[in-house]
Amino acid sequence: MTKTEVLVVGAGPTGLVLALWLDAQGVSVRIVDKAAEPGETSRATVVHARTLELYRQLNLADAVVAAGNKATGLTMWTGGKERAHLPLAEVGESLTPYPFVLIYPQDLHERFLVERLSARGITVERRMELLDVADDGQVVRARLRGPDGREETCQVRYLAGCDGARSTVRKGLGASFEGGTYEQLFYVADVEVETNSSGGNINVIFEGPEFMLTMPYGHENRLRFIGTTREDRAEKGQPLTFEDVRRGVIDAAGFKVLAVHWFSTYRVHHRVTERFRHDRVFLLGDAAHVHSPAGGQGMNTGIGDAINLAWKLAAVIREQAGDDLLDSFEAERPVFARRLVATTDRVFTAVTAQGSFAEFMRAQIAPIFAKVAWRLDMTREAAFRLVSQTMLDYSDSPLSVGEAGKVAGGDRLPFVRFEGGDNYASLSAIRWQVHVYGAANQDLRQTCADHDIALHQFPWRTEFGKAGLARNAAYLLRPDTYVGLADPDGSGAALTAYLKKHSLRLGKGVSEGAGRARPVADHFRC
Repeated sequence: MTKTEVLVVGAGPTGLVLALWLDAQGVSVRIVDKAAEPGETSRATVVHARTLELYRQLNLADAVVAAGNKATGLTMWTGGKERAHLPLAEVGESLTPYPFVLIYPQDLHERFLVERLSARGITVERRMELLDVADDGQVVRARLRGPDGREETCQVRYLAGCDGARSTVRKGLGASFEGGTYEQLFYVADVEVETNSSGGNINVIFEGPEFMLTMPYGHENRLRFIGTTREDRAEKGQPLTFEDVRRGVIDAAGFKVLAVHWFSTYRVHHRVTERFRHDRVFLLGDAAHVHSPAGGQGMNTGIGDAINLAWKLAAVIREQAGDDLLDSFEAERPVFARRLVATTDRVFTAVTAQGSFAEFMRAQIAPIFAKVAWRLDMTREAAFRLVSQTMLDYSDSPLSVGEAGKVAGGDRLPFVRFEGGDNYASLSAIRWQVHVYGAANQDLRQTCADHDIALHQFPWRTEFGKAGLARNAAYLLRPDTYVGLADPDGSGAALTAYLKKHSLRLGKGVSEGAGRARPVADHFRC
């Protein structure tokens, strides 16, 4: 038995990221998964800009970008003809260090995260099944069964359920999972085609009532196909294969399939649990919310859950904040999840609607509208912000205070590129910090020093004003890089009042590679 503070149940991207971020902040963590191996197939394929921005904190972003494929454009096909082409390369150049859509399938992504976790000395314990959970308000007891059939009871301070849509943790809590299931049966396939002239292009293909999406997969002549398939055989209980995919939609875009490397079918759900926090037990990722695949939001949202919770757990465990800080996880993430489910539901319903009118809209009206709208800088920027999750804010969070310029508490800090660099370099540290664009007054400098909060000053440039930042204002950034306090006066008093209000006792942040922040109590053993 070793001393463990947090037990993570589920080793998909959400659980793996949570374990990585907890360990990097000095929290002892154990991660278990009932599957024997990481997933071999993948429906999630896109890693969005906001995820990559956060991945800089553990030096993951560059490796993920190098391993993935940047989508160069999106082409809409109907009736066997190209109807619209929307260039995607560098579409968000002024908004983020990662101004593109990155294709990096979840199966490869998971293996990458497992390797990074292993390099930190943490191994995913496979074939380890959670049987039940009990929380007495002081400690969480999790009963586990290992691959040899033996059972053990694990005692930890907190437990994170990252175990997917069929979450054992959620069911054990008796939590609801309200929503529904779409009618269509979907498939995902990794295929080899005769020629792949699409390069890094994403294809959206409509052929009558049929729909298919193709995405570059990182191998020559290999593509990921996602689409609808025949339900009549499924209803009879017969196993479906790639042969059940209607070929009209494939032929419409001119693809000749030479080999199918894997094929899987699935139902698409849209559900959200009523609460993400249950005292010392938390629900994250698909265990808390599932979405339609529209926009590739599901996996990225789960990763966002993990990073949001990780710094809060670390602060409470290190006694830098009271337990109330964990309530902000409940105040922030479910709001976004519900809004996201509603948005993706509307898009998905429009894309998959049946009937002659729906087919006419997809075939004739949507491509024309898309081509015209995409010519407008405003449209392209708004679309990128929405899909990339750089638009996400926590404006209604209890941790969000003040407004300076056009930037308010809860906002993502605007990205500004200038000659010789950008204002995001310091965000690679998982710690509280203050940004001042202009000059910080002595009062603020002394307050930051007293609380050991890093202060970063940027000589004023017109680019900062254009981005909505106020000159000489103070922006207190949370460890997940969102703005906590925006103070137009840049005063130390406002910073002190914020820390006092939220019972934050900040010392030196635990940086990458740091040791354990403090001893683990003897009764937390796992």
